[in-house]
Amino acid sequence: MIALAPSSPPPAPAQFPTTLVLADPAPAFAPLIVLAVIGIVIVAAVFGHRQAKARREALAALADELGLAFSPARDRDHDEQYAHFEIFRRGHSRSAWNTLSGTATLAGHPCRVKLGDFTYKVTRHNGKTTTTTTHNFSYLIAHLPFRSVPDLLIRPEHLFDKIGGVFSDKDIDFESDDFSRRFFVASPDRRFAYAVCHPRMMEFFLSTSPPAVDIEHGRLCLAEGARRWSPDQFREQFAWLNAFLTRWPDHVVADLTAPHRA
Repeated sequence: MIALAPSSPPPAPAQFPTTLVLADPAPAFAPLIVLAVIGIVIVAAVFGHRQAKARREALAALADELGLAFSPARDRDHDEQYAHFEIFRRGHSRSAWNTLSGTATLAGHPCRVKLGDFTYKVTRHNGKTTTTTTHNFSYLIAHLPFRSVPDLLIRPEHLFDKIGGVFSDKDIDFESDDFSRRFFVASPDRRFAYAVCHPRMMEFFLSTSPPAVDIEHGRLCLAEGARRWSPDQFREQFAWLNAFLTRWPDHVVADLTAPHRA
């Protein structure tokens, strides 16, 4: 017999990888993302520029309406000129701009006035990172036509005022509980504070909810310290200030303008 060699097993089928590897799309889309970001920045810059231009033009028109001069330039001496107002001593990199200035008639008296926008920055460090926040707000300052007016602060009451009231007698209370609850009043001359904040004046404050009224060194500053006013809001603040000064009692005005006050 002839011995037959054992047959070889059939070849194994070819093996093909079953995992599909896709190319990373990030490199392809990266330029598009960069271009999109650049586009957003440009659009935001153009929009901000147009808004700033429109605000300058509106405030310049308001200055013409009020008979005042207008300057959009940065005034970096403002915080020194009005350093007695705490609101202008906050943070760093301080300056005023979009400034209206000149003489206006308030309560029948010619007064030097200055109003516009103010900015400052606050930088904080937490040990790892540093953050800087920019704050902008509007203000109105009037140089009062009196020789020696006592300092006076009237502003909305804060929670910390109520807490501090346990330890401090700076807050002057009035017969109107509602007024005393809503407004913090302080003055080195309590007689003057009571004379100005008479019943009709307290009703006026309660019905209008004004920003802080700060009288120091013969100058009066109106400001909220948190936002910028529109041209119409500047008009409203101007009208409010005139109404406030008009409500000062005649005997107070007469005493402030008497020769012995010089």
